[in-house]
Order: sequence, then C-alpha cells, then structure tokens
Amino acid sequence: MFCTNCGTTLPEDVRFCTQCGAPVATPNAVPAQAAPAAPPPPVAASPFRPLRFEIFGGQLPAVSIRLDPGESVYTQAGGMAWMDAGVQMDTNMKGGLGKALGRMFSGESLFMATYSATAPNQEFVACSTMAGTILPLELRGQQAIIAQRSAFLVAQPSIALSAFVTRSFGAGLFGGEGFVMQRISGTGFVFLEIDGSLAQRTLAPGESIRVEHGHVAAFEEGVQYSAQMVKGFKNILFGGEGLFMATLTGPGKVWLQTMTIPGFAKELIPYLPKPSSN
Repeated sequence: MFCTNCGTTLPEDVRFCTQCGAPVATPNAVPAQAAPAAPPPPVAASPFRPLRFEIFGGQLPAVSIRLDPGESVYTQAGGMAWMDAGVQMDTNMKGGLGKALGRMFSGESLFMATYSATAPNQEFVACSTMAGTILPLELRGQQAIIAQRSAFLVAQPSIALSAFVTRSFGAGLFGGEGFVMQRISGTGFVFLEIDGSLAQRTLAPGESIRVEHGHVAAFEEGVQYSAQMVKGFKNILFGGEGLFMATLTGPGKVWLQTMTIPGFAKELIPYLPKPSSN
C-alpha cells in the first residue's frame, strides 16, 4: 500500500500518510455515494383547461371553439350557429329553477344548452346577434364581471352566470342598464357580445368616467356604478344627452361600446315602411 499523493510506502492499517499527512483510501473502502437529488417541486395544475378559439367575421362576429373529449361549453338556448357531428347537446336549467329565473331576468333564456365533444377537434360556433364585437375574457376566480343584459354569449362550464341587482336606485333607474344586470364569475373563458366597437379603460382608485346611458358594456365588480344628474340648465334642455349619466369609479376595468340597441333602432324608424291608409 502506498500514498497516492507522495508515493511513500505505508502499512496496511494506516488512514493517513506518515510522510505528507494526506488521507489514504483503504483497499476495501467503498466510495461514498452522493445523496439522491431532491425531487423537483410538483407543477401546479392549471386552474382550467386551455380553450382553443378563434373570433372571425369582422363587424358581424362569431367565435369558433375547438373541443376535445371531456371539454364542453354552454350558451343560452338557441345560441349555437353550427357544430361538428361529434358534439352532443344537452338542454337544462343549469343550476336549478332559482338560478334559471335569475338569468331570465338578466336577459338570458330560462334554459341553457351544454355542448360536449365526443371526438377530438370538434368545432362549435356561436354568432353575435347584432353587429359589433365579441369580447373574450379569461377569469381566474378572483373578481367577477358585471355586464349589460343579454351580453353573455358562450362560456366554459366552470363559469357561473347569475343576476346582479343594482344597489343604487339612481343607477338602476337612470343609468341606462336597468336594475338587473348579469354577474359572471368563476374560472375559465367567457365570451360577451358588445354592440358596435369596443373600448377598454382601466380606472385608478378614485378615478371616474361618465358615460351616456347604454354605452356601458361591462365592468369589474370592484368598480362603483352610479348615476349623476347632468349639471346646467342649458345642458339639460339642449345638450341632447338626457337628464342623467352613468358614473363609473375605480379601481377596476371598464368595457365600453360605441353603439346602443335603442339608438340603433331609433335611427331605423324613419326608414321603416308605414302602414297604408287604404
């Protein structure tokens, strides 16, 4: 036996070299093994399955959603435009009679339809009922969205749709959206109908924006929604904007629309055929 450091011949039972002091490996020594590496931390599961979709059609939009087995979406009864043969339809009240009645008061149908894929890569298409924009929103279960009546188009089953009663009497009576709106919550994707083009504002805490009634499409639940009277005698009589305006106060996101259904209908009235006197 000899020292691997200095080459000195050593007795068999020494553990250190008598010449240079270096440790000496014994012939039967088993090399130490490194401790096994700690397993990597588990990857957190996604809160919902990613959704494959495409919005097309310009100002007459539709959303195409691709579904695999185990995936589904739901919409109000009659909300489907077309679908592949591998998609099954199930019509139900979704949540029971109480929630169904609440949805009905918020502008949706009493019954909802759930569409589930039975084969890979099946297409489901829903169309907007008016010219405008389809707004895709990805909710993470943190803050609900309050939307105008009939804004809901289609969503994943993990999204809950319910009625939202405006707490402010002035906002319900004069804000332009009525007392009952739609509350959208949960985790997943939801698609909303926007009349006309879409504008998004992010309000800082205490920041306010005044909106002509009917142009409020949706806002985060943390945004305060109220109605304020237009100031000034001439503004009231000749401003053409009505007596009240909706006021939205941050913090939170606000989605606004450039067209209103009542305004659109008012523009069409002069061009509608009039009943004949004969």
